[in-house]
Amino acid sequence: MDHSLFDNRNYPVVDAREGYSEWAKTYEQIVQDVMDLRMFSWVQSVDWAKASNILDLACGTGRIGVWLRQRTSAPIDGVDLTPEMLTQARERGLYRQMTEANITDTGLPAAAYDLCVQSLADEHLPELAPLYKEVARLTLAGGIFVIVGVHPQFFMQGMPTHFDRDSGETVTIRTYVHLLSDHVKAALTAGWTLQEMHEGLIDDDWMQVKPKWQKHFGQPISFVMVWRKEPSSA
Repeated sequence: MDHSLFDNRNYPVVDAREGYSEWAKTYEQIVQDVMDLRMFSWVQSVDWAKASNILDLACGTGRIGVWLRQRTSAPIDGVDLTPEMLTQARERGLYRQMTEANITDTGLPAAAYDLCVQSLADEHLPELAPLYKEVARLTLAGGIFVIVGVHPQFFMQGMPTHFDRDSGETVTIRTYVHLLSDHVKAALTAGWTLQEMHEGLIDDDWMQVKPKWQKHFGQPISFVMVWRKEPSSA
């Protein structure tokens, strides 16, 4: 569903590449670790240290790569649509290879990774099926896909993904609302089996970084799903 069905802010809308190219220089000052890194830390079914080859999809500025490097010595590759984001990630010096590509059509070799991760990107995809199909292609049988996203219920409160331009104008990056069941349907069709799932609420941790969000206290804001690729999947 296009977020315009729920949008109560009516900011101008730009596509993902344009939006993140502008947002890249201030992105890390805005995104909160409690949104995504906390969700990764809740995962219990993945032994990060045992990964052999890791793909960081929608790697952005490399925040998730830094988190991964603190837990594994495995080589990490990154994919992102936005050159400005990739430039910042490259400067961290922790990725083996970086590719500018759409996460639904990476062009990378099949069955090359035993662990794929993605954070805060699925909301920019009109459909989820191409994502889960592509990650299944990239992942070895028995491999793992960990996806963190903004909870659909939070988007339905009317707040899309947005940022402030240098001019001070606030713009929305085109956002789509995917129900959790949409993830399940797309993943099962692509041959994945759900291993673990958590939903993050706006709680005391959030109040420390966003005290003005007291009115949202108790609302779901993010989720993490851990998927395992079945041997017979594509």
